[in-house]
Amino acid sequence: MFTNTLYFDIPSTPKTEELWNKISAEYKSNAVGYYDLPINGEKLLLDIGTWGAGLRNIKNIVVIGVGGSSLGTKALYSMLFCEKKSDMPNLYFLENIDPVSIKKTLQNIKLDESIFLLISKSGTTLDTISIAKIVMVHFDIFPHDKYFSRRFAVITDNGSALNKFANEYGLKSFFIPKNVGGRFSVLSAAGIVPLTLCGIDTIKLLEGAAECRSNFFGRKLDTLFKKALAYTVKSGQNINILFSYSDIFRDFNAWFVQLWAESLGKKRGEERIGLTPVGLIGAIDQHSFLQLVMEGPKDKSVTFIRVENMADDMQIPDISLKYIEKVNLKRGVSAAALLNEQAVATMKSVVNEGVITDEIVLTTADAYHAGYLIYYFELLTSLCGLLLEINTYNQPGVEIGKRILLNKLGK
Repeated sequence: MFTNTLYFDIPSTPKTEELWNKISAEYKSNAVGYYDLPINGEKLLLDIGTWGAGLRNIKNIVVIGVGGSSLGTKALYSMLFCEKKSDMPNLYFLENIDPVSIKKTLQNIKLDESIFLLISKSGTTLDTISIAKIVMVHFDIFPHDKYFSRRFAVITDNGSALNKFANEYGLKSFFIPKNVGGRFSVLSAAGIVPLTLCGIDTIKLLEGAAECRSNFFGRKLDTLFKKALAYTVKSGQNINILFSYSDIFRDFNAWFVQLWAESLGKKRGEERIGLTPVGLIGAIDQHSFLQLVMEGPKDKSVTFIRVENMADDMQIPDISLKYIEKVNLKRGVSAAALLNEQAVATMKSVVNEGVITDEIVLTTADAYHAGYLIYYFELLTSLCGLLLEINTYNQPGVEIGKRILLNKLGK
């Protein structure tokens, strides 16, 4: 079960119905393709199964991609790693053109046990192609080699430069729908291919996202509308904190930061607007950032996320240590129970300070709930973009830096 409890009240107004009409129109226009990814995955899963059946002795799936081509997949893999079968391949990410981390990863894998997935929606992402070249030289394997097509595959737009490269050298191509932007693409081939190959239950993942989709367009998720209105209409609270109580959410926080920042930080005419995302991990950040939330400027909202039933019930030993007896706990308290109670106690303290606060609780951190959670935040992002009256799905500010870089280093 997925529950979302709001500890603030935003009454329904004519703006709520106006927002519903806007997102319904956006959905029906077919201009934004992520809305239908959860119900369009059957053909993709069959294609992955057919291609994957021909792979032999694969121990590593290596994603070469950056931003929207890797963050969502990484978020889901981290959340669901405990569900992964031990005999399935491990998933690695080459996502930063950092020579130290690239070398470390490549030293840990063997070519004949690995599949490299080049993921770039445009097909011309500089970092992705540069890392791919480093991999080729490291393993002394190049496009003209017959073995190359058994080690590399691509995930991209149909007809992109990378797709043409794949066709030239006999590589398998999987396609991201043209109306799906990179940071909204995790439930497309960009995420489903590597996660499926690693043994993640992507059928359940898509089912969870489909349930969220059905609930939302069936008008059963009014919390989303209230949160979007609170974040965009209530003045002065434009920093949105995701306080996630488990290390499994660390990469999910990073995905959220990209989704929120790149989608909602825009120019509207000459006006600069946007919402600032912050990802925190509980209970670690109770000892750092929480102080700012409690007593700093009231320019923040906080969403707490926790898992009710965690994958391990490790007990805190019932032993007493001399001089530090005052932090002894009751017999039988588990680490998971302590973490969850810390989340609840921290949340109550934040609510008492009058901060806009809500809580998301997942019954378990399984593929179904992960799919629901991903889709939930994508919908929330779209709603906020509509209220801010911006284009949620472009990123012109990022493109400027890319042009400057190519002008300096390109041939």
